[in-house]
Amino acid sequence: MGARTSCAKAVAGLATWGLKHVFRRPAGNFPGKIALYVDPRIIANTVGKAREGSIVVVGTNGKTTVTNLLADAFEAAGKRVICNRTGANLDSGVATALLHADAADIGVFESDELWLAKSAPQLAPRYIILLNLFRDQLDRVGEIDRIQDSIVGACKATPLATLVYNADDPLCAAIAERVDNPTLAFGVEGDMGLSQNTVVDAQMCQRCSSMMEYEYRQYGQLGEYRCPSCGFARPTRSWSASQVKLDAEGLSFSVSSSDAGAGEPFEIRAPFSGVYNLLAVAVGARLGGVEPAAIQKAIDEFDPQNGRLQRFSVQGRSVLLNLAKNPTGFNQNIKIILQDKGPKTVAFFINDKEADGHDVSWLWDIDFDQLNAPQVQRIILSGRYCNDLAERFSFTDIPREKVTVQADIPAAAAELKADGSENVYVVTCFSDRDKILSQVVKEA
Repeated sequence: MGARTSCAKAVAGLATWGLKHVFRRPAGNFPGKIALYVDPRIIANTVGKAREGSIVVVGTNGKTTVTNLLADAFEAAGKRVICNRTGANLDSGVATALLHADAADIGVFESDELWLAKSAPQLAPRYIILLNLFRDQLDRVGEIDRIQDSIVGACKATPLATLVYNADDPLCAAIAERVDNPTLAFGVEGDMGLSQNTVVDAQMCQRCSSMMEYEYRQYGQLGEYRCPSCGFARPTRSWSASQVKLDAEGLSFSVSSSDAGAGEPFEIRAPFSGVYNLLAVAVGARLGGVEPAAIQKAIDEFDPQNGRLQRFSVQGRSVLLNLAKNPTGFNQNIKIILQDKGPKTVAFFINDKEADGHDVSWLWDIDFDQLNAPQVQRIILSGRYCNDLAERFSFTDIPREKVTVQADIPAAAAELKADGSENVYVVTCFSDRDKILSQVVKEA
């Protein structure tokens, strides 16, 4: 161990102690940040703790859920895992996770799309799992082609890593075309028959700029696509989800592989939606040698503590809290809400802090009209940008008497906890998560 690495570990250890014991903070990011200042190669110098190598999860939506479930699956199989579970996904978060960990069997790391090029070369992962790409936080990351270029660069810097990508997303398939890494494609077999949203982030072929044709779309730009001009089309899938069943009780599907050595098909069941996320978990776990029973055990026992699909009971009512920060994420949340056919209250908390993105113009790309349903009894709009959101709702056909605008989060929480028997669904940007957890749940 070099002097710089030793010094970096010492400084990070001191920072961790101070944050946890003096400032009562989680210390999920800052220790790694200062360690990287002292030793810019601290990730490479500590990744050897994971003796079987690492897996990196990247994509616009679902990174934290997939990373945590994948880590849970390895642990259910008896493996010791290093993981940045809290969603601290810059290189500093990865470094912190490694610095805090003891020796383990495998590392499972979430990475921000633009920061993959910084962390992946030091991690030298066995697999990079690419979930999806959607327009997101344009003020911070820019358009999707910038993200694609960054991911391509990360793959080229880690030529031994296998790119495991969503074949149903043409933006992911375009990345796979540009890299020399080994690749494995996964996707859903057949049309799931989902209602379609207006937002599609890839209507033109990135190879020749012609308009893409779809046999069907699952949501967003994901589906069975083909360019009639140049022939760019959904790649052949190495791993597939078939016999998908999605209802108010949850989700089930069969997982199979075209690789004869991958074993027999197996079923996945979950009390929540997200077929692509769960398929990515199943594929990543199987590639790491985890048996289907351990994967299912991880899903059955999944108890997120980070605001993503987090369920509570408040005064005898079911409350589901989820995060979203782009149109596709919000539209998928609305689909989850509408799967519940019973009466419900829905609350949206909108902010524009650093973690959320300062540009909120994407609110106009959300299909809020789908909430014009009799079972949606109340809609509460809160947060700093509640009035902008109210303006967006004024262009829907949702009856005005159903919509309450309350900028103050404690007051909005009191509205949510008012007497009623209906279920409650809360969708928030990242920065208000802890305040909402405190106001809605812990003070219930």
